[in-house]
Amino acid sequence: MANRNSLQKRSGFSMWLLVWGLGLAGQICWNMENQWFNTFVYAKIGKDPSIITGMLICSAAATTFATFFFGTLADRTGRRRTLISWGYVLWGIFTITFGLTQYISKDLYLLMAVSVVLADTIMSFFGSMGNDAGFNTWTNDIMTDKNRGGIGAALATQPVLGTILGTVVGGILVGEDDNYMRLFVIMGVFVIVFGFISMLTLGKQDDVAPNKDGGFWRQFISVFNFKRFFQLKELVLVHVAIAIFFIGFNVYFAYMGNYLIYYLGYSADMMGIIEAVPLVLAMLTAIPIGILINKNKHPYICIAAILTNIIGLMILFPIKAAQVDPSSIFNFRIWLGIFVVGVGYIGILQTTKVWAKQLYPKNAKGQFEGIWILFFVLIPMIGGSLIGQAVVKTSGETFLEEASGQMQYVPNGNVFLVGACVVIFSLIPIILTIKHHKARAALEQKEDAA
Repeated sequence: MANRNSLQKRSGFSMWLLVWGLGLAGQICWNMENQWFNTFVYAKIGKDPSIITGMLICSAAATTFATFFFGTLADRTGRRRTLISWGYVLWGIFTITFGLTQYISKDLYLLMAVSVVLADTIMSFFGSMGNDAGFNTWTNDIMTDKNRGGIGAALATQPVLGTILGTVVGGILVGEDDNYMRLFVIMGVFVIVFGFISMLTLGKQDDVAPNKDGGFWRQFISVFNFKRFFQLKELVLVHVAIAIFFIGFNVYFAYMGNYLIYYLGYSADMMGIIEAVPLVLAMLTAIPIGILINKNKHPYICIAAILTNIIGLMILFPIKAAQVDPSSIFNFRIWLGIFVVGVGYIGILQTTKVWAKQLYPKNAKGQFEGIWILFFVLIPMIGGSLIGQAVVKTSGETFLEEASGQMQYVPNGNVFLVGACVVIFSLIPIILTIKHHKARAALEQKEDAA
């Protein structure tokens, strides 16, 4: 088995094919789940936010557990390639399987609902196996001083490209005829292909020396080092802020597509463009944000980003269906609102990821990455989905579908209002970090001067 030094010698076309192919395939597939699974449920299963809540909670739990489980397994065996290859193949297979749930008879509505939640959960489980525990760890393994810049640029660019391709191309594939199966088959095959490419390309040189610390479950549980975590006050406050912000984010974002399609009346292909273009423009702000991050202005960037996000949500909140012409793709208020929301989202995410990593203890970065997932993925997706479901069911548009006899719930602008009300509370922990941040910065300057 190769050690880390020999693994880092990997270079050339095959390495960059895998970095870009696996990375982009993963980002497109994650984007498809975030953007199109929820609209699929409304189009093919039923306009029921309870199903979306079930999907979000179960997939978040599966993602978190799979990342920890397979990450521990990969460390103990040293075999990244097995996780990547089989994870991607199974990820693609269950992406296609997810679409097959639409062919269950609507007379068996409960079975359809349970099946779609189960299919999403299994897909997320294997997606985390291949992408989070496999691919992301492998890219960290192969980094050297010579390729660090290129790999870092690729990993930073891929979410942007994944958003563009996943949203725009996804909308084109779904089309006006709501052909979601076409989308899931093409995307699933794309992921499977790169799973097989990795099987042919990855080898023993991509393995690392096994790292075993007692039994499997002891090593697994050691990830949750909460005692040490709570001793780091600045880091705790950053995590609390990100959890609150993304609880608010999940209140509205899970229903963004269905809001545009079923409340405002846009087609799926138009919805893809309406979401993608303003968000892509918002991503340009990552450059000046990065400059401010380098100047160590983290709390102030986050305060500005949170307020910007809230302003964007308040632009979207008052828009009524009667004020929109769904035959015209451009509506200034909608595009402006999504753009401003996107600027705030990018600012808080970009800043807190860098900020948190700077605060991790040097000898426990892996453990603290696991804690980040709890605050960034699990807590927000559970809390946000439950609040979002309550908002849609109590204050959204409702009607009774005669064919199924099921009550249908359509999200309106209230999801943005409630999301903003939750997001504003993330200002409290950020403001509380300022004194800790200043003290740490002063100490670092003193140490550098010495």
